[in-house]
Amino acid sequence: MTRIPFEDQEDAQDLAPPLTAEQVRELRKQQPLLSVWRVVLAQCFVGLLVAGVAWWVSGYVVAVSVAYGALAVIIPAALFARGLTSRVSSLNVGTAVFGFFVWELVKIGLTVAMLAAASRIVSDLSWPAMLVGLVVTMKVYWVALGMRRVFYPVSQT
Repeated sequence: MTRIPFEDQEDAQDLAPPLTAEQVRELRKQQPLLSVWRVVLAQCFVGLLVAGVAWWVSGYVVAVSVAYGALAVIIPAALFARGLTSRVSSLNVGTAVFGFFVWELVKIGLTVAMLAAASRIVSDLSWPAMLVGLVVTMKVYWVALGMRRVFYPVSQT
């Protein structure tokens, strides 16, 4: 691998020394990658939990609206995860980046389409309840990033 030389030595001294293969393995054990499928599974769990609480508190109509809001996040996220984990999207860096943007666009488009069709699909739709299901399920992304240790517990060896 060729390296571009620094223009001055101050910039060169700021860089950390390269890691050895053993150091990289240890770093990956300490900070594993977060699986997209685990986040989608967590979204399913949270969506069911919020819909169950809505059913218990407000009844069937509100629960269906909350569940539809959760599905408006879960279905596009699952499609996005499927697209990102396909073999075509991992051929090289260029196709991975292009695939990310294409599948993100598909995810956003499907979410907007599901929200536009909500009043036709769900009779007696409660828009505030649907938005609660949508927002709470969408926030699972941030919880997953903040609680990586829960999603990937590191074994002490």
